[in-house]
Amino acid sequence: MRDLYLRVFLGCSLAVCLWPAQEASSLAGEAKNNDVLLTAMQQELHRAKAALEKLDPAPYFMSYGVHEQTLTVAVGSQGSLINSTRGKSRSADVVVRVGSPALDNTHEGQGPSAITSGHISLSDDPDAITHGLWQLTYQEYRKASQAYLNTKTKTQVDVKEDDTSPDFSSETASVHTDESPLPAGPDAEGMRKMVREYSGWFAQHPHIQRSLVVLMAQSTRRYWVSTEGSRLVVPAGIVRLVMEAETQADDGMDLMRVETFQAETLGGLPGRAELSKRAEKMAADLEALRVAPPAEPFDGPALLSGRAAAVFFHEVLGHRLEGHRQRGEQEGQTFTKKINQQVLPEFLSVTDDPTQRTLDGTYLAGWYEYDDEGVPAARTEIIKDGVLKGFLMSRMPIQGFAKSNGHGRGQPGLMPTGRQGNLMVTSSRTVKDEELRHKLIAEIKKQGKPYGLYFEDIQGGFTLTQRVLPQAFMILPVMVWRVYPDGRPDELVRGVDIVGTPLAAINRIVLTGKKVDVFNGVCGAESGSVPVSASAPAMLFTDIEVQKRSHGLDRPPILPPPGFESGDARQAAKTGGR
Repeated sequence: MRDLYLRVFLGCSLAVCLWPAQEASSLAGEAKNNDVLLTAMQQELHRAKAALEKLDPAPYFMSYGVHEQTLTVAVGSQGSLINSTRGKSRSADVVVRVGSPALDNTHEGQGPSAITSGHISLSDDPDAITHGLWQLTYQEYRKASQAYLNTKTKTQVDVKEDDTSPDFSSETASVHTDESPLPAGPDAEGMRKMVREYSGWFAQHPHIQRSLVVLMAQSTRRYWVSTEGSRLVVPAGIVRLVMEAETQADDGMDLMRVETFQAETLGGLPGRAELSKRAEKMAADLEALRVAPPAEPFDGPALLSGRAAAVFFHEVLGHRLEGHRQRGEQEGQTFTKKINQQVLPEFLSVTDDPTQRTLDGTYLAGWYEYDDEGVPAARTEIIKDGVLKGFLMSRMPIQGFAKSNGHGRGQPGLMPTGRQGNLMVTSSRTVKDEELRHKLIAEIKKQGKPYGLYFEDIQGGFTLTQRVLPQAFMILPVMVWRVYPDGRPDELVRGVDIVGTPLAAINRIVLTGKKVDVFNGVCGAESGSVPVSASAPAMLFTDIEVQKRSHGLDRPPILPPPGFESGDARQAAKTGGR
């Protein structure tokens, strides 16, 4: 599952189909509009169910989900605005399950057959809304019924599966209609001003070849009704700021630094002074990386910062604990048969709690009230004192786990699967964070290694979970330091990838720090891109393997950037012209 924390975010936010903006009316008018949409959805769902259940094969479950979204995006580079968009859309997801919970059209990886999506009317015209839902429902029933017939044929000729669990779980209907008004839309001109100013910070550094600042504010109200009797209206708001800068080493290696900030409102983002410091550090990091030596393959002691450890656990462990990966003949099923067995060192525990909005004052991107299958979000204990207790479940049961725990997630238009929300790693074997460096040096000396590695920051990674490929992972660090046991200063290196296999890697942790850090990002998988967070303390590993990162051979630009033809110009840029 590849987690391109920046690239996926840009692909999702800038490719949204947009219409001209429609400003919010009065609060009373907004509530009335909500009633019109929800009532139209319920009436059309009831009509469709009554008609389709007379057919063969007949649906046993249907749901309508509508995402009403207002999106404002401003993009800047080199102190200039390069894109500004504001718009509103309504997209509908129609889900139809044909057959029975024991065997339906989603069986054995055919989940996409159960969902059809499209845009519906923005106006609160019941006839226009129901007409759009009617069209999508007809398309979806045809797709679902054909898939179900194929499934029945396949089960007749294939051997019996190891896991004969049903295809869909029975859950209590949820009723929750939050009609509270969405936050007022941000000042679009103010957002444009911010990205112009923030992107201008990078223009002062001639070694930065490309830079981008993206500010996105999104308000969403999600409506969901089902034939089980569920009825949900859930508002949400999120603001994301992404600052990206790139440079190039003399050997052609591209180098990138990315900082992302997320909050529920524009006012929740860090202030200008803090953001300016982050931008300056990004520029300084890139200058140091540009001249740093390339890394060499290495296997030995390593220390991961809390932020780096959080990404490590999300990739290496979290994806393998998602429920749907425990079922199916193509999945590697790393932990499927390990319930109540020790899978981590006994001092580590892991939970996933999407009900938690913040952690020590830091906003958690993976929080939500109800998942995308209408099930309330729930804190889920996955590993307790190193012992595996459960999985992150959608409404697709697996052997020993018949119910959802509110982790069925997916982006609009894609079928939800079990996914991470707020993954939290805690430890009972800790030392003060400043002591971890001494422990690392002691481990280097103990193993007789020339150096160890300190991973300060990681930008993402990916993992392979299907058995047709090696059960391996790759983590993409950004800031990596060689730590020498003889007292020499730490040495920054570039072009490092952490590689390995999960069962070996996660059991080489021997100690953690006390302070917990949070990584917010966007995770991509079969059910699309969803916001997630991961939190963990810094961790000491007895052994981590790294490999050299592949890179292109294009030479850096021969000409200096415009305005930096002389050393005097470079100095003026660094001092702000003083």
